[in-house]
Amino acid sequence: MMGEATPAVLSVRGLSVRFLMPGGREVAAVNDVSFDLAPGECLALVGESGCGKSVLTSALLGLLPANARTRGTAHLRGPAGDGSPADGVELLRADDEVLARRVRGRLVGLVPQSPAAHLTPVRTVRSHLEETVRELTGTPRAGLRKAAEAAAARAAFPADHLDRYPHQLSGGLAQRAATALALVADAPLLIADEPTTGLDRDLVDRTVAELRRHADAGHALLVITHDLAAAERIADRVAVMYAGRVVEVASARRFFGTPGPRHPYARGLLEALPERSFTPIPGLPPELDALPAGCAFAARCHLATERCATQPAVSDGVACHHAPEPADA
Repeated sequence: MMGEATPAVLSVRGLSVRFLMPGGREVAAVNDVSFDLAPGECLALVGESGCGKSVLTSALLGLLPANARTRGTAHLRGPAGDGSPADGVELLRADDEVLARRVRGRLVGLVPQSPAAHLTPVRTVRSHLEETVRELTGTPRAGLRKAAEAAAARAAFPADHLDRYPHQLSGGLAQRAATALALVADAPLLIADEPTTGLDRDLVDRTVAELRRHADAGHALLVITHDLAAAERIADRVAVMYAGRVVEVASARRFFGTPGPRHPYARGLLEALPERSFTPIPGLPPELDALPAGCAFAARCHLATERCATQPAVSDGVACHHAPEPADA
C-alpha cells in the first residue's frame, strides 16, 4: 500500500469523459474521477455494465473515439531509463506518437475486455508473442521462441495451441493469450479489463494469482471487473463506480469484511451475490445522457430523501448523504 514517501505510479484527478452525439446531445460517461495507484498495489474498479469503467481505461490509453472529450489529469510516473520525460507522462495530453512508442505496452500493459478483437487474425499466437517480446524486451531472434513460450506459460496458455490463429481459440484461450501479451514487458502499470471473463474457476484462480504476483513484484495493477470474488482475492482497495462516478473507495479488507461498504449501492452489489442474500438491486441505472442533478442512485435507494436532490460530495472515501460514519471515527 502507498505511504507518504511512496510516489504514485498513476495519479488521476478530476477525470471526466463526454461523448458528443448527433444533435448536440452529450453522454457523460465518466464524471470527476480521482484516485492514486501505488507500486505494489491493486485497485479493483467495480460496478454494473455501462457505468464507465472501460471508458476510463480507454481514456488513460488514448483509445477513445474522435467524438470524445476529456477533462482532468492522469499522470503516469515511469521508471528511470524508460525513455519517458523525467517527470513522467501526462496521459490525457500525450499525442499518439508518445502513447504508441513510450506508453502502450512499455509503461502500461493492457488485458483488453475483448481480447479476440485485439489479435491480428492472420497471425498465430506464437507470432504475436515473439513480435511483442522482440519489440518490448529486445530479445535476440535466437531467443524469441523460448521467450514466447515462457510468456505463454506465465499466463497458463497451453504450448500446443501456440501455432493456432485467433479464430481457432475459445474465448478463454483468447483471454489468456491477451494476458500473456500484456505481461511481457513487466510494465509499471497493468490494466486488466475483465481479465477472468470466459475462464473456468481453475483458470480464474491461475489468472488472479499471476496478476497478484505482478503487483507483488512492485508494479501497479488496475483491475476492472464484475467478478467480486476475484476482486476480493486480488485487490488491496476497491473503487465502486456508478453512473460515471466513483461513489466509494475502501480497503478490500473493510469492503468485503467488517463493517463492509458504506454506500448503499456498494452494499447492494455485495448483497446481490449468490453467497450472500442473492437480492438484486431494484430498478435500472439512469441513462448517461439524462443524469439527475443530484445523486444518480437516489431513484433505486431505500435511504433516499429530499436531500439527495443535490449531488453528494466525497467525504472519507464515500459520496452519499446517508453513509454511516466510519467504524473508526
